[in-house]
Amino acid sequence: AWAAYGADQDLLAIARETAANARRSVDLTRARLEGGIAPRTDLSQAEQVLATAEGDLAEQTSALAEDVNLIQLLVGAPVDPALLPGGLGEIVDAVTTLPAGTSSDVLLRRPDVAQAEYLLRAANADIGVARAELFPSISLTGLLGVASDALGSLFTSGAFSATAGADASYTIFDAGGNRANVAVSEARRDAALAAYEKAIQTAFREVADALANQGTIADRLSASHQNTQAASDTARLTEARYRGGVESFLANLVAQRSLYAARRNETAVSLIALQTRIELYRALGSDAELADLPAG
Repeated sequence: AWAAYGADQDLLAIARETAANARRSVDLTRARLEGGIAPRTDLSQAEQVLATAEGDLAEQTSALAEDVNLIQLLVGAPVDPALLPGGLGEIVDAVTTLPAGTSSDVLLRRPDVAQAEYLLRAANADIGVARAELFPSISLTGLLGVASDALGSLFTSGAFSATAGADASYTIFDAGGNRANVAVSEARRDAALAAYEKAIQTAFREVADALANQGTIADRLSASHQNTQAASDTARLTEARYRGGVESFLANLVAQRSLYAARRNETAVSLIALQTRIELYRALGSDAELADLPAG
């Protein structure tokens, strides 16, 4: 919700600037019409662009108000407007990319994994043995902060393709069962063990997916930024040629619309990039700095 508010702030700024440019275009076109060097259709088209820009501005203002309502609903109290971000740029640096060599032990903080471990304890399992047998202790990220080779190999080597064997099950439950001297049904043990395996596999899969998305978003960001830069140059040059009577109003109109679309697209991709970082931390279950956990 915080990221969406930042993105809508950026989109609102784009809408305001576009509306201001559209007003200047209307004034210029009207002056050219009165000077006898532009047809009335140019003015009509310019006024249409202005009306569209003002409509987008109103829509974006409404979207921002809805964002504030959602944030206040999530917080459970009014939020000081001064605390809200002025755009995505104020948020991106606060949600850092995952550092290289992040240990998979951080996944033990995930609520579903923690719950599965409690179920194993209830079935008199030795959690330390269970982790040793079933929980891959690896680095999740490589040098560039993307998925490590070790993480990728978990899904290509068939490491998660089969459930724990009878020997592993016996080892996990033997120590705990003997200590407690409590008879636990085999079905209950199997269910608890299966739930633990599923939680672990889900955790590693979600992290792998999030890292895969993060690994490709940088290219999308670069492409969208280059597209915006090219569209900006084209719009600037086309407007100058139109003012000089070399280019048609239609060409100027197309260039301005392309720039507007490019800027909005870059903001959308930037939001996706931030959301992939947030999704990665959600998949991890916590900040990586909290990954120093006890063995059992």
